[in-house]
Amino acid sequence: MSRTPRRPSRPVDAPRRVIGYLRVSTTGQAEHGVSLDAQRAKVEGYAALYGLELVAVLVDGGASASTLDRPELARALSMLRTGEADALLVAKLDRLTRSVRDLGDLVDTCNREGWALLSVADQLDTASAAGRLVMNILASVGQWEREAIGERTRDALRAKAGRGELVGSVPYGFRLAEDGKNLLPEPAEQAALEQARELRASGLSLRAVAAELDRLGFVSRAGSRFHAKQVSRMVAHAA
Repeated sequence: MSRTPRRPSRPVDAPRRVIGYLRVSTTGQAEHGVSLDAQRAKVEGYAALYGLELVAVLVDGGASASTLDRPELARALSMLRTGEADALLVAKLDRLTRSVRDLGDLVDTCNREGWALLSVADQLDTASAAGRLVMNILASVGQWEREAIGERTRDALRAKAGRGELVGSVPYGFRLAEDGKNLLPEPAEQAALEQARELRASGLSLRAVAAELDRLGFVSRAGSRFHAKQVSRMVAHAA
């Protein structure tokens, strides 16, 4: 005889009214809605499973997780602060923030103001001490992973630069070789660089150097007149 699956139990004092919060980091994701739809489905499914009242579902589209300064997140926190709901529900912790410091600040805020933070994918509920502990561990591991990736990327770029390969955009005075890696001098631009360096060494201001380059018939890569900031970058690169 089959049995109807039982809904997981929750503490008597667990949150009952929740605000769903969704975020995507690029405008492309926001426009296509694929990630948002997936997050919404998880949030709504979680609320239905535990019998929670979903007071609102707020969305920050094309918003980075590097800061908490997001309009809909601010709105959600304001609603929690005024008692319109007693928990913030996210599909996954990184939809809320990728910063351990920001996450810690949010946890301190929710503890101080009396609301909870819930994450579907991470199975977290800060209404319990165990949930707060697991959340902080996961956030710390996530930050370690991002820092490790950053270090590997930085080391790879340094290695490319050390081999004379292109790192970033092609600087004025050079062109990219056919191998797509190395730089070759561009004669016309090199002449402009040399002239700018000599004019600057003679004591002319950056603005005056730009004007003189224009008088001599030199133009930028875009075919326009030089300005002081361009001359500053040119001279610095040529030094």
